[in-house]
Amino acid sequence: MDTNLMGIGELSGTIGGRHISFTSNCGFSSVAIDSRCVNEGALFFALAGSSLDGHGFVEDAFKKGAKAAVVSLLGHEKFNLSDIARKMEKDLIIVNDTLKALQDSARAYIERFKNIIKVGITGSSGKTTTKEIAAAIISCDKNTVMNKGNFNSETGLPLSVFEVRDCHEVGIFELGMNRPGEISEIAEVLKPNIALVTNIGSAHIEYFGSKAKIVDEKKCIFNFLNDDDIALIPQNDEFKNELSQGVKGKIKYYDAGFFSELEGTRSLGLEGTEILWDGEKIHFALPGKHSLEDAMAAIAIAKEIPVKKSAIKQGLESVKPLFGRLEILKGRTTVVRDCYNANPQSCEKAIEFCDSVDWPARKIYVIADMLELGEASFCEHKNIGSILASSKADKVFLFGNEIKAAADCMTDNKKDYFYTDKIDVLYSQLNCYAKEGDLVLLKGSRGCALERLSGMLTGTDEENAGFTGVN
Repeated sequence: MDTNLMGIGELSGTIGGRHISFTSNCGFSSVAIDSRCVNEGALFFALAGSSLDGHGFVEDAFKKGAKAAVVSLLGHEKFNLSDIARKMEKDLIIVNDTLKALQDSARAYIERFKNIIKVGITGSSGKTTTKEIAAAIISCDKNTVMNKGNFNSETGLPLSVFEVRDCHEVGIFELGMNRPGEISEIAEVLKPNIALVTNIGSAHIEYFGSKAKIVDEKKCIFNFLNDDDIALIPQNDEFKNELSQGVKGKIKYYDAGFFSELEGTRSLGLEGTEILWDGEKIHFALPGKHSLEDAMAAIAIAKEIPVKKSAIKQGLESVKPLFGRLEILKGRTTVVRDCYNANPQSCEKAIEFCDSVDWPARKIYVIADMLELGEASFCEHKNIGSILASSKADKVFLFGNEIKAAADCMTDNKKDYFYTDKIDVLYSQLNCYAKEGDLVLLKGSRGCALERLSGMLTGTDEENAGFTGVN
């Protein structure tokens, strides 16, 4: 079991809560917001969501081994939580807002680690891949901790912060957003020493209305930099000047030309990229120009830590594709599975990459909805339609409701395509059309779950895995 991270009474005082104790004022060894994920010795934060109220699961959390729960005054009264805590001999911390309490707790916790170098990464696309590459490089030289998966939200980032331990020298954290103000909130939790923006695109524009407002939100990652801290901004981004305005700290612009050690690159198609770095050849397994851009961002971070020379090669060569992020699956057909998420920029890059691949057989592009585009959705999907119409795909399969806007471009340009909003129809049509040796791109937002087609396309043991036959 982990040793205690903090004392419960100490934390209560730090976040301005009211501590009701029915124990010997013990400490907690982990943090959870889902009662199903509670470990023995945990501190449970009862968050009130749109459909479920965590206060209704406090008793379950106690039964799983939580020592204490952070609850709101309203939730405390509604669910009679003092009675439950007294009966089970547990502690409560009562606050006004449990989400804010989670964030305040994480901030107080990480501020205890004075020597750790904290890295924050945000951007419209490439955040997770950049984080993973940076961690692969830096961990070759420094004891490193990072977010698991894409735990990058108003709750995910604070939970990730509680993974920091005394042994860690560097912490690498991805910051995401789904609403205005979120980046600033979680940047205040982390207060990074090195902060990087990957790019500015249309992802989540539904919540912001314009790219200019996305810029304003993303640059909030720089809000808590001190004079000696580093802001890393992409040299070739159209909004680089806006990103740099008013930034406190040292601004550095990065791209491939930023590094004197970079002597050249060569695309290996589906096998990735060969990088000539300081006289050595590096095989970087993630394919595509945009993956190489993510690698350059990661190297920019690593050099600011800094790390030993050998870590660049060792780290880059250890990187493997993440689920749904430009994975190459080989079998009956070769599948480029890039369906963890989608926005106009990442969709265009995926199409551009598959167009660039020298392939002896047919190319099939399966493109699903790009979600969270709001009022821009029709125009953005229509634009993708134009790109697809002039692409090197032998046939395009469109799936979803919003992607239907791309269909007219197919018709106008006499591009062979098929459209449906039914997954079982898509499955059947694609199964009939795809042949041995074809190259198939799967690209769409996570909600479309295009990975359900993987087993059928490759003819592997994944056959029908996750396929429900429903919309």
